[in-house]
Amino acid sequence: MTLYLELLRHGETEQGGGLRGSLDDALTASGWAQLRAAVVGAGPWDRLVSSPLQRCARFAEELGERRGLPLSLEADLQELHFGAWEGRSAAELMHTDADALGRFWADPYAFTPPDGEPLLAFETRVLGAVQRLQARHAGERLLLITHGGVMRLLLAAARDLPPAHLLQVNVAHAQRIRLQLDSFGRLRELP
Repeated sequence: MTLYLELLRHGETEQGGGLRGSLDDALTASGWAQLRAAVVGAGPWDRLVSSPLQRCARFAEELGERRGLPLSLEADLQELHFGAWEGRSAAELMHTDADALGRFWADPYAFTPPDGEPLLAFETRVLGAVQRLQARHAGERLLLITHGGVMRLLLAAARDLPPAHLLQVNVAHAQRIRLQLDSFGRLRELP
């Protein structure tokens, strides 16, 4: 049976840009406003599923209370762990580790940041979470509040992009996308 997924990326965080990964940054006032605006007139959903990191989970809790929706936290929908690069910006890495950063941007499956999570492991983790959601909630409409990397991965799969093109998928703060997961496990982007 089909599962309807609407994905929402968290808003702007207190620590700003860069590779936030597993860091548990809070939302700024602007980030809260971005998310609240993103869901005006959106839905309906049967339930909410969120990354447990506070930049996603705190808004998911608020939204669930406001709309009377059940919420579950799913650790496997957390962002890619960037290892030694956590908290660092691309500009900073260009000064200290330009060659490695270039290899990562060119093909994130072929190069893993030092002490980071390999992209293949990240992909396995995220797709496994989506498959479990389908097994539990087939036929339902879920809002997943998650991270840019998770959304890029799922969009790349829905668009049938080659692995090396993953980082060419753009996802803005508080952007919503709609996907459908069919009974054969195929993802498709919806308008």
